[in-house]
Amino acid sequence: MNKSKIVVSIVLLVYLSFVVFQFSSNDYWAQVFDSLLLPLITLAYFIGDAKKNLFFTIFLLCYSIADLMIFVTDLIPYQMYYFVGNGLYIVAYLSLLIKILKSVSFIHIIKNFKLHLLVLVALNIYIAYVLQIIVNPYLEITNEYITELVYNISMLLVLTASLLNYFYRDDKKSLFLFLGSLSIVFSEVLSVAYMYVAQQNLLSFLTTTLTLLAFYFYSKQSSLNNEEVNQYAS
Repeated sequence: MNKSKIVVSIVLLVYLSFVVFQFSSNDYWAQVFDSLLLPLITLAYFIGDAKKNLFFTIFLLCYSIADLMIFVTDLIPYQMYYFVGNGLYIVAYLSLLIKILKSVSFIHIIKNFKLHLLVLVALNIYIAYVLQIIVNPYLEITNEYITELVYNISMLLVLTASLLNYFYRDDKKSLFLFLGSLSIVFSEVLSVAYMYVAQQNLLSFLTTTLTLLAFYFYSKQSSLNNEEVNQYAS
């Protein structure tokens, strides 16, 4: 068994431990195992044979470090934990956004997907609005509110870019990127519901499961190459 498969096996064990503790209402250990999942996936990526992409690497590292910050919550002020953690997530999403956009022809997109762009812009505005409505009762118009807004926008831009990339390329790599982005957006929406609406075990389970699924799709696409696109297609 190679090193990557060993790490994948550990990821599955950690995920099962998270599920057991989550539904046992042991929030502390559930959070501990939850926070270890993505760093382990990142480790599997680094020791794997796939060619490393700079921006995807930054995405994985920033996301993993942000998840691991749960272990220092009692050692640093809340404001530092909040802004550094969310700042890392934002950098992660922006890095993934750059990775996706680097493989897309904007001229081709504008020429062939005008209606798609309009619908996606409208959908993004609506989702961002709904997410801000959920957090409004808990946050004033402060730096935290702005951070939440930037966080949501960067996440939705990744989803939009990945969908346009799939329209543009229509290959397996772009499909996995889109499915990963779709899963992570659903995960983030459920995470907001868990934090601000109802702290139910099922919501936490679905949030973590969707995030794990997202990183599975992201890992799958990292081992694939983009197929050539006919730039003159109508």
